[in-house]
Amino acid sequence: MFSKKPLAYAGVTASASPGGASAFMAAAMRNPVLSVGGAALLFVLAGAGVLLAAGDPHAGDPIVRMPVTQPGAAPPPGWKEALAPDTMGAAPVSVTDLQLTSGAADTAPIQGQAVISFPGAPAPPAPVDHSGQALPPAPIAGFTSPGPGGALLPAIASDGRTPADIYARPFHSNGKPKIALVIGGLGLNAKATRQAIEQLPADITLSFVPYADGLQGWIDLARQNGHEVLLETPMEPADYPDNDPGPYTLLTGAQPKENLGKLDWLMSRAVGYFGLTNYLGSKYVTNEKAMATLMLGVRQHGLAFIDDGSAARTGGGGAPRASADRVIDDQLASDAIDNQLLGLEVSALQNGQALGSGFAYPVTLEEVTRWVAALPSRGYQLAPASALTMRR
Repeated sequence: MFSKKPLAYAGVTASASPGGASAFMAAAMRNPVLSVGGAALLFVLAGAGVLLAAGDPHAGDPIVRMPVTQPGAAPPPGWKEALAPDTMGAAPVSVTDLQLTSGAADTAPIQGQAVISFPGAPAPPAPVDHSGQALPPAPIAGFTSPGPGGALLPAIASDGRTPADIYARPFHSNGKPKIALVIGGLGLNAKATRQAIEQLPADITLSFVPYADGLQGWIDLARQNGHEVLLETPMEPADYPDNDPGPYTLLTGAQPKENLGKLDWLMSRAVGYFGLTNYLGSKYVTNEKAMATLMLGVRQHGLAFIDDGSAARTGGGGAPRASADRVIDDQLASDAIDNQLLGLEVSALQNGQALGSGFAYPVTLEEVTRWVAALPSRGYQLAPASALTMRR
């Protein structure tokens, strides 16, 4: 930790006697260091006075307006980081206005608005209007069962309806070729997570990392903004353990009971998702026995399973299934992502539908936001991933 050091004044100290101030000034005049310092101080004070008289020096900078409320229904952890842009190398962020009003002390919530300026930064894109698109809050009665440590697991309802049915986003085809996108890796980076939730259209499916802090809060926020949700399932990659997806990774060498126990823990982390998706798993998804165990758990809990294309040849064991046609951001460059998105359009035109997957990288979110805005004008319909699943 850094600590502050006392300031040194070249051995000159002010006396506590009545004449001490005069003696100090005389000594300062004889000392060139203090003379220069004093002049600099006067210059700074004069400049500050000019700025105060002229008005707000950041008046022309882009701003972010955020509501300020008293803690109650707390937003997900990391919401502060989600507000801040990438300011590396930029001027410091300045709070130019903070207006708070409150009612009775400790009873009424504090309401107000903070205006935060980011000098030199581009104006942030406006969030998509998701009003009227919110999905019902989770959990929905009748679709859960007790899980590890008293948590809840997804369950098939007594009337046969499943979480895959009830938590999916409703969709009505207009007859045009359908394109769906799954944007994953959410919940770890607060800024990227909030950007994906608020700026992407509601028909884009979002998938969340099970290890994320505040996972339920993020899923709740996603559903409030109309997004259906997948839960990512860590699976053994070909280079495991050098590439280790975490302590609850499903392993090809584990007994089915062990993998099902891990799956229960993963599924108990939150509620409100309609299905699972793989995280890594290049080795696991090609192992027939291991995948049979996974699909047993998926089917028993009434979920869907959507993969990034690596398990395209794997059956669903009676559960709703879909496999991505391509990963859109294998190469993190705007042109490469644009080409992949164009490839999805070609696949949809040929097959009537196409599914892409990607991660919440800044360049991915930027390109997808731009691309999807013009999608209807090119003769395609954006669809949630659940609309492309089928039992196989």
